Amino acid sequence: MALSTSRYRRGQEEAECSGKKMSSRSDSGSGEDSLDRLLPGSPITAPRRKSTSQTKTEPPLLRTGTRTIYTAGRPPWYDEHGAQSKEAFVIGLCGGSASGKTTVANKIIEALDVPWVVLLSMDSFYKVLTPEEQTLATSNDYNFDHPGAFDFELLVATVKRLKQGKSVKIPVYDFTTHGRQKDWKTVYGASVVIFEGIMSFADKELLELLDMKIFVDTDSDIRLVRRLRRDITERGRDIEGVIKQYNKFVKPAFEQYIEPYIRLADIVVPRGGGNMVAIDLIVQHVHKQMEERELSVRAVLASAQQTQPLPQTLSVLEGTPQVKGLHTIIRNQETSRDEFIFYSKRLMRLLIEHALTFLPSQPCTVQTPQGQEYDGKRSFSGKGITGVSILRAGETMEPALRAVCKDVRIGKILIQTNLDSGEPELHYLRLPKDISEDHVILMDSTVSTGAAAMMAVRVLLDHEVQEENIALVSLLMAELGVHSVAYAFPKVKIITTAVDKSVDDFLQVIPGIGDFGDRYFGTDGGSSGWSDDEEQERPKQQT
Repeated sequence: MALSTSRYRRGQEEAECSGKKMSSRSDSGSGEDSLDRLLPGSPITAPRRKSTSQTKTEPPLLRTGTRTIYTAGRPPWYDEHGAQSKEAFVIGLCGGSASGKTTVANKIIEALDVPWVVLLSMDSFYKVLTPEEQTLATSNDYNFDHPGAFDFELLVATVKRLKQGKSVKIPVYDFTTHGRQKDWKTVYGASVVIFEGIMSFADKELLELLDMKIFVDTDSDIRLVRRLRRDITERGRDIEGVIKQYNKFVKPAFEQYIEPYIRLADIVVPRGGGNMVAIDLIVQHVHKQMEERELSVRAVLASAQQTQPLPQTLSVLEGTPQVKGLHTIIRNQETSRDEFIFYSKRLMRLLIEHALTFLPSQPCTVQTPQGQEYDGKRSFSGKGITGVSILRAGETMEPALRAVCKDVRIGKILIQTNLDSGEPELHYLRLPKDISEDHVILMDSTVSTGAAAMMAVRVLLDHEVQEENIALVSLLMAELGVHSVAYAFPKVKIITTAVDKSVDDFLQVIPGIGDFGDRYFGTDGGSSGWSDDEEQERPKQQT
């Protein structure tokens, strides 16, 4: 559908322009104050300071003082097979320079109110200029408003990966040096990607990746005023240089390259961010698309009939009298919290030591103090290993890993169950840099259906970690969870101290260990069989 730029616009603009243009002519002044009076009536805010390109992720959160509270999570974007089956919804915003594309994007994000939105700016993908081109740019003789000024190959590859739900690195372009900064920005976990830029419709392959195409149509005089104000206050340029560049490159480029793209748009938004009617229509359509893409993973896992033998990728710690004794203590509901913590830590240490035996090793020969040679093995001691805990109970296993791997890096993933849908949701993610070649030990205290563990593994795969380099380590697992993870990710090693036979109607592990997190942290006097990351609100019993 397309919104007309004539009838809806005519009456309101005639009423606004007569008063605004007369007032701008009668007022005298120079610099930023005089430019402000040419803009449409809106609250005047401090100008944005933007010397670099802006690309950001917008997770839903509530900040109160020094606390940050995440209010919604990212639902599953993969099926029960572990394969990515839900692509991110990509919105493309096109329009002339300073037409209000970023403002429209921010208004859409605000109105959408959905988790994990990424705003991708085309400014990040300007090509790095040669010394000769930098000289031209300094004198405002380089054309930044030409398709050849952008790195479309990198741009298309980036949008593809974001659409597939994978982690990407975004360049940060410095407008003062006309080059890319050393540190790129890592972006991951987009349910919705909003991509904005003057040439966002210029590449055919890029155009095919867009699920919705929006053209922001703003009067040329207003765009000129905004560009003057932006380039003078934010990019340190003089007014003569800005006007020279506008007349020489910006205006001709708009007429030749950008304005014709309006025919490709699904929606045309007149007046930019002030057109709430158009923004509401956009938001309604996106919500409808998101509802159609909803997935149900846990329900499928819970209803699956697991009649197969336990997978070969499963390794259970040998049930020695010591291990049996430790399980007896921590499973006993009468065990005090102090004893529960002490004996759980003992069992965790044994489990981590067992998990490390699956890491690759190389033969080596060393000299003993007696001057003799000893043929042994050199295994990983921490370098090349990353531990990732599934919060909150998985965090209790970190000390055991650090005790035996001195230089290990630690990441954290917070996954919680949505009480309305019953599905796991990704709320928080912090992973060390460049883990794609590492061996990752994924830690959680207990696993029942495996839904949260599957989400955590999928996150690691999206960050290019090799499936065969992932080991899921847990104190206790249900057979259902073991089968679910092994079926979805057959190369992931599954390591535990015990496997219980079943789960009940509330998906509690039977016979179970109770709620490990509550018992360990002392947050609840009662006990339940829920995995800490899979805990749900249980029905109240009738008395």
